Amino acid sequence: MALPVEQQAKYWGIAAVVVFAVLWFLGDVILPFVLGGAIAYCLDPIADRLEKMGASRVLATVIITVVAVLFFVLAFLLVIPTLIEQTGQLINTAPDLFDRLRVALTERFPSLIDADSVMRKQLASIGETIQAKGGELIEGVLTSAAGLLNIIVLIVLVPVVAFYLLLDWDNMVARIDDLLPRDHAPTVRRLGREIDNTLASFIRGMGTVCLVLGTYYAIALMVVGLQFGLVVGFIAGLITFIPYVGALVGGLLAIGLALFQFWGGTQMVDGQSVQVATDWVRIGLVAAIFVLGQVMEGNVLTPKLVGNSVGLHPVWLIFSLSVFGSIFGFVGMLVAVPVAAMIGVLVRFGLQHYKTGRLYRGLDQADDK
Repeated sequence: MALPVEQQAKYWGIAAVVVFAVLWFLGDVILPFVLGGAIAYCLDPIADRLEKMGASRVLATVIITVVAVLFFVLAFLLVIPTLIEQTGQLINTAPDLFDRLRVALTERFPSLIDADSVMRKQLASIGETIQAKGGELIEGVLTSAAGLLNIIVLIVLVPVVAFYLLLDWDNMVARIDDLLPRDHAPTVRRLGREIDNTLASFIRGMGTVCLVLGTYYAIALMVVGLQFGLVVGFIAGLITFIPYVGALVGGLLAIGLALFQFWGGTQMVDGQSVQVATDWVRIGLVAAIFVLGQVMEGNVLTPKLVGNSVGLHPVWLIFSLSVFGSIFGFVGMLVAVPVAAMIGVLVRFGLQHYKTGRLYRGLDQADDK
């Protein structure tokens, strides 16, 4: 005989409280395990496909690990140093960019920005603040012993955790299935499949979309000669999973940098003042790159890789990222999407039962069913 609903709700509530308490108190400690689990979850379909091709689980895991290690080594040698260098240059150049913006606004709108206006003072201080805070951030991350230790632990521990979780993924799923309450096992399995479909569509699909678009933006912007193209492409690709935000932030940043870099004016070349014309072609190419990226994302990448059955509304996604990030920090942002997907599936399940119950249908309709 099944337990009463009140006791079941109590047990499930206690389990939820325990999970949130673990995230609250052990957020930094469990970060490598959360990252390792996410990596293993994303790579499990590849391992399953290799098994169907005749490889054992161990061999499939080893092949995936070797390929992943080679990929990250190449990225670390070829991309990451340039990314760090451009990020530092962008932070150091920020005061000059804002100073040029102040000068341009002063020339075009002299009545709007005078010497004592608040706007002028704010524009002058924004660049200095970005440079100071950005420098402090980089210096703190690179010189802090704790920060370096955490980075080393992540680099070493995350691949190890991902390897063992990927190796035993199917066994872990089977053990969890064996522990399900027998009365609710079919329902839990169905909800689990719906959650897995949502996560697979969003995390695996959007992860691929972010990687493809980030690579495209970075390469295309560097080809047209944008000075900080790799950084802009990295930022735009990283936040592409939030609909329209990635293209909006990346596009505004890229076009703004293009205006500063390719806008005409007087420049000092070899100690002489040289009048340079505005390069409208390159500015237009930068804008066209993001327009083409949005066309590819909306018509090719997202429909093919993500599909239309994700069920995560952009507002709900942004809200979950904000809440979990503010409460649990970086770990909270990592688990925000899976938790949001789970809550979405459970809410849809609850609404389905609500619409078939007496509270919604009324006594007469419920009895006639």
